[in-house]
Amino acid sequence: MLEAIKQTAAWIKAATNDFTPEVGIILGTGLGDFGEKIEAAYVLDYKEIPGFPVSTVEGHKGRMIFGTIEGRKVVAMQGRFHYYEGYKMTEVTFPVRVMKLLGIEYLFVSNASGGINTSFRTGDLMIITDHINLMPNPLIGPNLAELGPRFPDMHNCYDKELIAKATAIAEREGIKLQYGVYVGGTGPTFETQAEYRYFKAIGGDTAGMSTVPEVIVARHMGVPCFGVSVITNCGLSDEIGDHEDVQRQGKKAAVRMETLFKAMIKELK
Repeated sequence: MLEAIKQTAAWIKAATNDFTPEVGIILGTGLGDFGEKIEAAYVLDYKEIPGFPVSTVEGHKGRMIFGTIEGRKVVAMQGRFHYYEGYKMTEVTFPVRVMKLLGIEYLFVSNASGGINTSFRTGDLMIITDHINLMPNPLIGPNLAELGPRFPDMHNCYDKELIAKATAIAEREGIKLQYGVYVGGTGPTFETQAEYRYFKAIGGDTAGMSTVPEVIVARHMGVPCFGVSVITNCGLSDEIGDHEDVQRQGKKAAVRMETLFKAMIKELK
């Protein structure tokens, strides 16, 4: 696996004239339009990249964009890979490993999720302060010791300094933020109401089908992480889960997320 990661990173470096991004960004369902705001230098379709899976979910464009935001070099994934698509966890998290070898110093992740906290409303932005993992752990199996320790600590999984920076920016820009714990499940079914009640009982504020494996792997490699969930439905209500509506709500909230991400990237150390 390590050799495959190195080979893919080397291929990308050659294809992008050794472009070295500071920030990796993963854009979730309905949030891919943020990629169009990047001053793109190189765009690579996943199907072109050796070793990369192909995104199969509607609303995920399936490409990597290399360019600049506010003068900082970034690489953005327009679309991610999910366990429910039939990929192994090593495949789901493969791009994060590759981005680390390309040079990223921070990982920003976003997703569309179902609200559990009854104070949340559809369209809210929630800063992820922690997560609960209900998926197979992506670090199961032989440890890639060259990339990280066998038993990585997950305290401060979502970087407190980045959360503080986001809070200050949101106050300045007039962006309402929620804060909470993201529950990561396998999907692809939307959760039952009983499952939502269970997630609430164990400390969850929102639920989704992504993000957690990527963050675990990033933290294994020592990369600070910042995560945002767009609340696209309220799981404890009688709303019926609908992927098209998830995409619509994601697009509505994307403007506020764009403002937040751009300002944060500009102010990184």
